[in-house]
Amino acid sequence: MAWDWTGTDIGKAHHHTVVLNNDGDVLLSRRVVNDEPELLDLSSDVAALAEDVVWSIDVADRMASLLVNLPLNHEQTVFYLPGLAVNRTSAGYRGLGKNGREGRPDHR
Repeated sequence: MAWDWTGTDIGKAHHHTVVLNNDGDVLLSRRVVNDEPELLDLSSDVAALAEDVVWSIDVADRMASLLVNLPLNHEQTVFYLPGLAVNRTSAGYRGLGKNGREGRPDHR
């Protein structure tokens, strides 16, 4: 089964969401204001990309509560990926940039 993977960097005023397919291709990258109309648009756009979407967020407090509830209300999977885990994982990709892609000859 093919999944699309959605990662969101949660902020107080803005969130940045990136959607990747199983091949690692970026399907969507968007910074949105943390308010309901913008997050509803984001959720709709992500849902239109694929039937099965897995969301990950880096904050599990009230800053993320609105964004967390939108995918859950559409029966999509949401999980918490703490920043510490991201930092430890990225240590294995030193020199490749935050997303681990820069400098790789073929990232597919």
